[in-house]
Amino acid sequence: MTTTRLDQPREIRRTLMPRPHYDPESFGRLSERIARFLGTARFLVYMTCFVAVWICWNLIAPASLKFDPYPFIFLTLMLSLQASYAAPLILLAQNRQDDRDRVQYEQDRTQNERSMADTEYLTREIAGLRLALNEVVTRDFLRSELQQILKDLDGKDQHPTLS
Repeated sequence: MTTTRLDQPREIRRTLMPRPHYDPESFGRLSERIARFLGTARFLVYMTCFVAVWICWNLIAPASLKFDPYPFIFLTLMLSLQASYAAPLILLAQNRQDDRDRVQYEQDRTQNERSMADTEYLTREIAGLRLALNEVVTRDFLRSELQQILKDLDGKDQHPTLS
């Protein structure tokens, strides 16, 4: 029984027919661009014009130039082919967007946790400062105490105490 080591790269499998190599990131960016285009009004206008020209050509053109007579089987095949490629490209683009959203969510959550910790720290610091300030003499309190001392001193000068 062989155990699979997760800290080691997998052994390269040899096949009879080599697989084509492609860059997943480049392919993903291309699929996103295509999916973004497929979701625009411009694409709908282009596709509508294409279908309209196709149908008009095959209805109006001379018989020798028609390539897809009335049931338009070839047009149906072309639209099905286009849809069969568009659906996976759109799904691939959505998956990539989900991955980006997940990363953004994690970053936002981390930032939120950091902000909450900072807020809690600052709240504790402000509470500590308030407690410390309760023990500090304020200007008004100091004035009132000095005025009281002056009154007491004035009173003592006018009424000497008997010794």
